[in-house]
Amino acid sequence: MQGLDPDRKMSNIEEKEKEHKMEPKVPTRQQALELLHKYNESDSLRKHAYAVEGVMRYIARKRGEDEEKWGVIGLIHDLDYEKFPDQHCTKTRTLLEEHGWPEEYIRAAVSHGWGICSDVEPQTVLEKTLYAIDELTGLVVTTALIRPSKSVMDVALKSVKNKWKDKRFAAGVDRGVIEKGAARLQVGLDELIDDTIKGMQEVAEAIGLKGVA
Repeated sequence: MQGLDPDRKMSNIEEKEKEHKMEPKVPTRQQALELLHKYNESDSLRKHAYAVEGVMRYIARKRGEDEEKWGVIGLIHDLDYEKFPDQHCTKTRTLLEEHGWPEEYIRAAVSHGWGICSDVEPQTVLEKTLYAIDELTGLVVTTALIRPSKSVMDVALKSVKNKWKDKRFAAGVDRGVIEKGAARLQVGLDELIDDTIKGMQEVAEAIGLKGVA
């Protein structure tokens, strides 16, 4: 039996090495955090990112999904919002591509703006979850801030549901998007709100809602 031609063998090795180099590396939370801080100096925007990350991680664990991936995507979903508000979602794709992020991560981040600033429709469970809870975190924050303790630890499902009915409360929160997101996930609104509260409670200190002494 004849052996492989040395030149052909070397060519196969080089091709495999080239393919390996071209494969995007899985981004770490530290890398995501550095990007977030680079493009978002606003304290409120950073806290929103931490809140979304916390909820994504909580729901990922609950569903048996990849918590790290879900959390990292939640952290950078609004990457372009402060510096490029007129290019929201579109610029996020550009920035993440420049840093060699995987298409799966980029698509998920961009899909959260579906119907508003993006035509990328949420398809995976991860994307549908991000789409559903993004706006909802804002409603939970506002509900926490009107409590004497100013703590998300004191926020209950009933509290948020009561405020949900008052369209003047947290008027900037698009309740229609949240309802649409829950329907796409095939989960009840109560469950989605409860999961969002619990996820935010896990990062209460980071989002400034641990409460007053």
